[in-house]
Amino acid sequence: MLVAFTAGVLGALPQAVVPAPAREVLFALVALPVLLRECGLLRFAVPQNARLVPEDVQHLREWGALQFGFEMGTGMRTYSPSALPHLALVAIVLVVPFAAAFALAAGFAAGRLAMPLLSNAWSDDGAWTTLWARSERVVRPLLALTCAGTLTAAMLAA
Repeated sequence: MLVAFTAGVLGALPQAVVPAPAREVLFALVALPVLLRECGLLRFAVPQNARLVPEDVQHLREWGALQFGFEMGTGMRTYSPSALPHLALVAIVLVVPFAAAFALAAGFAAGRLAMPLLSNAWSDDGAWTTLWARSERVVRPLLALTCAGTLTAAMLAA
């Protein structure tokens, strides 16, 4: 929510001074390569802080869990295999109304939570990783199209 709030505040300026059609075209120019990347048709690196949160963060008094959640949730200290979080951030800055940014953040959080929950609930023997590897070629484009479609719907509803 903090990232959505910050992006929404920063996005207030371009959303106030740049005409909607120009912002929508700019968003489309970002969304298209992201979709192509997620579908495996383009290859490019995405900004990421490619390091894991150290295990000892949980031993930092009562604030350790909060720090861990903040760093993982905001992407300040994690690997990013997908460009979809970046697309969501660009959407908040350019085309999504301020109030809708929080719904977008909640959706992002639910998606971020789903993967470890599914992985932990599946099994302890690594079968989830095997299942994901087998289905990723189909699931990744579906997730990308769902994300882009939802962001476009939010943009058009504004």
